[in-house]
Amino acid sequence: MTALRRRHLFAMSVAAMLAGCASTPPQATVQVFTNQPQLPAGSTYRHERLPSQAGQPGQDQLEAAADALLARAGLRRDDTSPRLSVQVTASQDRVAGGPAWGAPSVGLGIGGGSWGGSGVGVGIGLGFPIGGTGVRASQRVDVQLRNLASGQVVFQSRASGSSGVSAVTLLDAALRDFPNAPPGTRQLPLGNTASASR
Repeated sequence: MTALRRRHLFAMSVAAMLAGCASTPPQATVQVFTNQPQLPAGSTYRHERLPSQAGQPGQDQLEAAADALLARAGLRRDDTSPRLSVQVTASQDRVAGGPAWGAPSVGLGIGGGSWGGSGVGVGIGLGFPIGGTGVRASQRVDVQLRNLASGQVVFQSRASGSSGVSAVTLLDAALRDFPNAPPGTRQLPLGNTASASR
């Protein structure tokens, strides 16, 4: 095998490895359960907490982020005379993620090289899962806006993603396009969501 062919084979191997390492940007699954709410401009709200949220770390930060996102939609926080209540909940779930060791696989390798001579090698590897079910962590943020006079829910949304995604990022996804978010389930890219939702 000539030096040029070895370099070419090496370059192709490196390119194949890099292509395998490429990943898609993180996404959130967002579910909106209500139709587009009819909110008068300048509607006021207050935050409402469940007893389980009283001492939860990060709840103040999550509500502050909700304040900024709701202000962008024209709502105004007013704890003394609100028309709406806003409840923001962050949680982590453990969900089944398929086989613990992956699907069966077959690998094929070809190599060449020499040190004082020439040689070519071919190898085949087989991989079989041992069994069991893999469990992965999932982060979730729920948002609910309720009319305080009637008690009716006027907006409900949920965003979930992998455990490495912050609750504030998922909150931004849950309120993306609010109050005109379409009902139903959709996949939204995460990352620079602030500029994408304006």
